[in-house]
Amino acid sequence: MIASAELPVGPAVDSAPALFPGTVTLRGHHGSVERLSVGRHRVALSTALRGHDALWTYLPPGPFSDPAEFDAYIAACEDNKERIFYAVVDDGGRAVGILSLMEIRPAMRVVEVGNIVYSPALQRTPLATEAQYLIARYAFETLGYRRYEWKCNALNAASRRAAERFGFTYEGLFRQHMIVKGHSRDTAWFSMLDGEWPARKAAFERWLAPENFDRDGRQKKKLGQ
Repeated sequence: MIASAELPVGPAVDSAPALFPGTVTLRGHHGSVERLSVGRHRVALSTALRGHDALWTYLPPGPFSDPAEFDAYIAACEDNKERIFYAVVDDGGRAVGILSLMEIRPAMRVVEVGNIVYSPALQRTPLATEAQYLIARYAFETLGYRRYEWKCNALNAASRRAAERFGFTYEGLFRQHMIVKGHSRDTAWFSMLDGEWPARKAAFERWLAPENFDRDGRQKKKLGQ
């Protein structure tokens, strides 16, 4: 019988738990990410997301045909103690998107970014990328997580492209992982590790630098470059 001391184990790590996400405002050049609030964000989000039912195709909630249902959803997000929701707010102070930190496991220092809903006003803008940079920096540098996850419906091509663009590594497919709105869902798993973050952070910051955009706001170099 092999003695346990002779069996391989992983590298030693700091086992102190990460911090739980909380109420915070993360400010960037193009806007901010702030803790979701019914009072501050509901009306703007309702306006930005109304009529864009396709945005909810791969998410368990929505679309919301009744404004009261949407209001109740935002209220439930604000009150959620397991998933911490944030609003993406443009430089004019208008909430134009939602994201959350979820599947939060401080003892293992693992967290996921998810429930991402970007309105058309936010999509393909510098703020859309900056919001991901701000929330990742918060997770790694302020809260102390070592594994940062992105999961999506395997059929959600846009989400898979976004994960790869932001520097996540594809890890595999979880078959028949969920049932969402009466349909079987295979889930694509991606991750970013704390050891990878410095290089990803530098890439984000080079892309977000004002000199990377021309006078019309068009990028000169892609994030992947």
